[in-house]
Amino acid sequence: MPQADLSSEIGTALPYLRRYARALTGSQTSGDKYAAATLEAVLADREMIANASSAKVGLFGMFHGIWVTTGAPVTEEDEGPLKAAQGHLSRLTTNSREALLLHTIEEFPVSQVAEVMNISAEEAETLIETARQEMADGMSGRVLIIEDEAIIAMDLESIVADLGHRVTGVARTRDGARQLGSKETPDLILADIQLADNSSGVDAVNDLLKDLGERPVIFITAFPERLLTGDKPEPAFLISKPYSEEQVRSAISQAMFFSSTETLRA
Repeated sequence: MPQADLSSEIGTALPYLRRYARALTGSQTSGDKYAAATLEAVLADREMIANASSAKVGLFGMFHGIWVTTGAPVTEEDEGPLKAAQGHLSRLTTNSREALLLHTIEEFPVSQVAEVMNISAEEAETLIETARQEMADGMSGRVLIIEDEAIIAMDLESIVADLGHRVTGVARTRDGARQLGSKETPDLILADIQLADNSSGVDAVNDLLKDLGERPVIFITAFPERLLTGDKPEPAFLISKPYSEEQVRSAISQAMFFSSTETLRA
């Protein structure tokens, strides 16, 4: 592949690598450090990417190699939800969470998950199923949904309930979200970006976090590339519309488990 084409493909895949890194670490800062280390490795040696089935698979494969050698260590700066989450992660089957994220959030087929992780397809499938079960068994809680489209809101309610969580309410506007949040404190917020009255789901979430304190958040948007620029704070969990049920299930389990609280606040 010509160098110009390879560079272009890497540039296209990079925002999604950064999303994956944030989901793994629960932190934009930590995730971006891993992504930067991956780019440095690419500049030093492009052979792995050039030999992969695609530039994106090769890029994620290089990231995975760096990730597994560091083991996502807990540092002295880690505290609160992040430190607790790292403790939870240490009890998960090795590499299962990575396999699940690659398959569900990043939408790699099992064959490419296996390629990224340098394992067999059978091992990748087993890791994905193991992660689903371990994280589903981990916890349940209350979920506030902020979504203005009735059909989508109903679908999200069903997915949340099937996971064993309870929906505290569905808000269609920024003001409605704040009112529902004041009635019953959610453990997780699932929010669309653009709401019915042209208000912002980001603003609605930040209102709630100001009132209620930090808690995990998942954003849903039809335009994820607008939030994956690297120019401002980004959400740790971001789902693209149209979404699949498996993506939502995985993100909810990940966010609840990791208790990630990063949003789009400046």
